Amino acid sequence: MKDRISNTLNFWVRYMNEFFQMGKYAFYIWTSYGLALVVLVANIIIPFNQERALLRTLARKLRRKERDKNQ
Repeated sequence: MKDRISNTLNFWVRYMNEFFQMGKYAFYIWTSYGLALVVLVANIIIPFNQERALLRTLARKLRRKERDKNQ
């Protein structure tokens, strides 16, 4: 039983090591994954920040308009 677990664990360690090395192209592959992740996160964050800035600008203009209207 212990040998079977050891063999299975050894197999998974070798398999995962080979997976992460990706046939000597690991640097290029993981770099492209990282860049893709950065682009995806930026595509989520940037519109939220722009919307927030736009809402602040509109609120400021509305307050200014109301202030000028009351004077």
